[in-house]
Amino acid sequence: MNKRPNWHEYFMLIAKIVSSRSTCNSRRVGAVIVKENHILATGYNGAMPGAPQCIDEPDINGEPFCYRRALNVPDIDKYNFCRASHAEANAIAQAARYGISVEGATLYTTLAPCYVCLKLIAMARIKKIYYEHPYESSSPERDAFWRKAVEEAGIEVFEQLTISPETYDYILSDIRELTSRRRLPPTPMSLNPSATSCLGPSAYHPEGSEGSPQEIPRHFVSRNDRVK
Repeated sequence: MNKRPNWHEYFMLIAKIVSSRSTCNSRRVGAVIVKENHILATGYNGAMPGAPQCIDEPDINGEPFCYRRALNVPDIDKYNFCRASHAEANAIAQAARYGISVEGATLYTTLAPCYVCLKLIAMARIKKIYYEHPYESSSPERDAFWRKAVEEAGIEVFEQLTISPETYDYILSDIRELTSRRRLPPTPMSLNPSATSCLGPSAYHPEGSEGSPQEIPRHFVSRNDRVK
C-alpha cells in the first residue's frame, strides 16, 4: 500500500521541519515557497543576522524569554518591538537574494500569514497560500480584516491544510528507517544468461540465440570495466 504523502502534505511537512530552525520562543513557524512542485525558497521566523536570538536568552521567572514581552509591550504594538522577521518574509527575502522569481508560486506555511506578510506575499505575486494553523490574534476584528484583505489581494487559494493521521503515522512511526538504507537485497555481481529477469527470459541475450550472452548494454557495464 502506498503510504507516501501527497504533494500538499509533503510540502507542509517540509515547512514543519523548517520551523524547527526558528529562534522564536512564542511561535515556531516555517514556510516553503513552491512552483510546479519544486521548492524555490524556505524561511523560518527569527531575528536578523547578527542580532540576539530569543531562543539563546535565559528564561525569565521560569518562562522562555521574549524580548517584546520582557518590555511589557502590549499585543497591539508587538510588531514594532518583536525581534523576529516572519517565516514568509524570510522565504521571500531568500528568493530575492538569489534572484529567484516567486510570481505565480504557492506558499506553504505552518501559520496563517499576518497582515504585514500578506501584503508582502501579494506584492511578490504569490497566488496560493496553504496554512496549518489559523493566526487567531487577540483581536477577532483584526482577524476578520485580514481575511477580507486576502480577497482584496487577489490570492486565488487561502486554505487551511491538515496533514492526515495516516501520513503522520507513516512519517513518525519509524522515521529512522526512512533513509537510503538498502531495503532489497543487492543483485548478483555478474549476469547469468540463463536467469529470468524482471524484463523476461531473454533480457540479456538476443532473440533466438538462447544461451548466447548478448553484449551487455553500456549502462550495465561497471565503471571499472569502462576504463580498462
